[in-house]
Amino acid sequence: MARATNSPASRKRRKKVLKYARGYFGNKSRLYRYAKDAVQHAWQHAYIARRKKKGNMRSLWIVRLNAACRNAGISYSRFMEGLKAANIGLDRKILSDIAIRDEVAFQGIVKQSQEALKAKTAAAQA
Repeated sequence: MARATNSPASRKRRKKVLKYARGYFGNKSRLYRYAKDAVQHAWQHAYIARRKKKGNMRSLWIVRLNAACRNAGISYSRFMEGLKAANIGLDRKILSDIAIRDEVAFQGIVKQSQEALKAKTAAAQA
């Protein structure tokens, strides 16, 4: 009796891997043996990058906020301290978006932050 290899399923699996490897350089796009490794590594990098993206975006928002705050004459850390003192619950993503799109509104938020800081220092001295 002949050995059964389930050839259609194997061919389908290999074609799928080669389809994912399309665009890779050299044997990685042509030979299943190398394409399989290349695709697995690509998926590992994609998995890791999806998690790193969150931190990268947060860093970007902080850089943008820092630049906008310095233009307004206050440091980022003092600005965030003032927001906390003023009980303004906007997150960094929204704040950076406001800083880019609506400078007037951001200036108003900075003023509220500065006033809350002054009130906080006055209360601490009294």
